[in-house]
Amino acid sequence: MVAIVRILLRRVALLVPLMLGIVLFVFLVMRFSDVDPASAFFQGANPTPQQLHDFRERNGLLDPLPVRYFHFVADLAHGDMGTSALTRAPVVEQVTTALPLTLQLTFLGLGVAVVLSLLGGVTAAIYRDRLPDQIIRVVSLTGVAAPGFWLALLMIQYLAVDQGWFPTGGYINPADSLSGWLETMALPALALSLPVAAQLTRIVRTSVVEELDKDYVRTAIGSGLPPRVVVGRNVLRNALMNPLTVLGLRVGYLLGGAVVIETIFSLPGMGKLMIDAVKNGDPAVVQGVVLTTAIGFVVVNLVIDVLYLLVNPRLREAT
Repeated sequence: MVAIVRILLRRVALLVPLMLGIVLFVFLVMRFSDVDPASAFFQGANPTPQQLHDFRERNGLLDPLPVRYFHFVADLAHGDMGTSALTRAPVVEQVTTALPLTLQLTFLGLGVAVVLSLLGGVTAAIYRDRLPDQIIRVVSLTGVAAPGFWLALLMIQYLAVDQGWFPTGGYINPADSLSGWLETMALPALALSLPVAAQLTRIVRTSVVEELDKDYVRTAIGSGLPPRVVVGRNVLRNALMNPLTVLGLRVGYLLGGAVVIETIFSLPGMGKLMIDAVKNGDPAVVQGVVLTTAIGFVVVNLVIDVLYLLVNPRLREAT
């Protein structure tokens, strides 16, 4: 445990310059974009050039770029992401309102992807080159090639409109109705998770097959241990390293894919917030959503690093 804490503190220290780099990148992209914060603030009105100049001066938009970046980082450190030009509300309030739904969708999709990939990958590896393996490989290849938004539209058409099994969109808070929440989140989570599950299934299968061919597995089974015990206790533990690596990278896809899926299913999460901000020319909100998503991706990869250490003790000794 002490080794894990020491390594974790070291990784957290390395994240500080990485996050500063992310903040710098987002800051520069937004500053060199065509969107003018002053014009966005006065949208719908006819401001005079003097009003635009006064707004830029009052908000530090005329300061040198390094000074503006310093103030930007200082504001972020105090939890200030700016003010929405459309609603005049603090961006952090809008982000904290939309973020829980996006996290619900992302981690629900992540859970579905993990369960499906473990079941499919292990089954395909155990029955390699036989009918179950062939079926799972064809299905996973199809899932890898199918875009999430296309799956979402198919699900809405056939499972929601034609069969009426699920609602076509909308959101019900789990505090109000857990069953209603599951109904509204089932199709979005499936549409988001199936491409990831398909990719992970192929990787899990390959990793498990490699482990099953090793000498220690044949020795354990030959000594009388049931195959399910060997697979459950040893093979899976050693075979999970490669899938965990890919899983950490695919969390970024899930967070980004949630933007599109939320829009298709009319879910009031970060995706809808981002799309509305882009359509209405609200740069502060776009900036806040992008920063939150990027930092979330970094934090999730830190969690994946910790999982590496828990799954494989040899990494703790080598680090």
